[in-house]
Amino acid sequence: MAIQKLWKKGLIGALAISMLAACSDGSSSSNEVKSDLTLEEITKKAKEEGTVNSVGMPDTWANWVETWRDLGTEYSLKHKDTDMSSAEELAKFEAEKDDATADIGDVGIAFGPIAKDKGLTLPYKTSYWDEIPDWAKDDEGHWIVGYTGTISFLTDKNNVKNAPKSWEDIKNGDYTVSIGDALTANQAQFAILAAAMAFGGDESNIQPGIDFFADLAKQGRLKGDPTVANLEKGEIDVAILWDFNSLGYRHQIDEKRFDVVIPSEGSVTSGYATIINKYAKNPHAAMLAREYILSDAGQENLAKGYARPIRDKVQLSQDVQKLLLPEEMYKNAQPVKDQKKWEETTKQIPQLYQEQVLIHGK
Repeated sequence: MAIQKLWKKGLIGALAISMLAACSDGSSSSNEVKSDLTLEEITKKAKEEGTVNSVGMPDTWANWVETWRDLGTEYSLKHKDTDMSSAEELAKFEAEKDDATADIGDVGIAFGPIAKDKGLTLPYKTSYWDEIPDWAKDDEGHWIVGYTGTISFLTDKNNVKNAPKSWEDIKNGDYTVSIGDALTANQAQFAILAAAMAFGGDESNIQPGIDFFADLAKQGRLKGDPTVANLEKGEIDVAILWDFNSLGYRHQIDEKRFDVVIPSEGSVTSGYATIINKYAKNPHAAMLAREYILSDAGQENLAKGYARPIRDKVQLSQDVQKLLLPEEMYKNAQPVKDQKKWEETTKQIPQLYQEQVLIHGK
């Protein structure tokens, strides 16, 4: 889709960016990163670094491909991504430290504060700071949400005659369901939370969601990994995914073959946040990448990948607006109300899922 990309605020003028230097935890980063750099200075240093290495930001997820392409075209930044889950990203940052091979990552919002607490992040606020909702950013800029997603159902109509519109439909159906790896993947953990909300739970009471998937596992209905390849082969009847992944996979495989809905009883909306590695070898390139992600052009790139921009002031073109699901589908979707409680719950999910759900697959 050829849509002109404009970074409306530009990279001109001596725009001072509020940025805190990485704090020391007894180990030292290989980078001397100064605070209070202007955007022009960051851009100059980013071009000198010439490379930005990401984790968990593959081309096929939320249309990252166009943002990496733009950064290459406009600022000559070479790019490489290693796809992994949010938990794996933090483990990589922590394990490598001064031998860092990653500069920036994209993690589920619950993992942002964890990364900060572990001392793994380099804070940077960007020039769009005031347009980011308070719930979607760390006070010091250690993590910033770039886009939101809502848990949805992606149904292969070749396998399922009556596509489910609700959690009750799935509960009472006989088709297979996939959410992926709930031990490490943020998307799968939010699928459990969405199910919990539908059956009376919330971020502090995940058990109804665990019970829901345990029942599917007991019936032999919880199977597979919801990848494009598995969906294309028809191995999955219903995948429970972020709306941007459901819409993206449908577009990639066959628009007419798949049905995408937000479950009618309700769902959960959350965000994905960029974290800059405290030990990044290309810290300024990572900062520039975050800046571009939050720019008008970067936000539209994400929307073209079916993700909803975090900045409300971004005016999407009509062509891009048409790519998203109807607004009325989201009337019963809600964000996490108690982020701290959800952080605690996400730490418990792997053990609960292993002991109560996966055990039935053996």
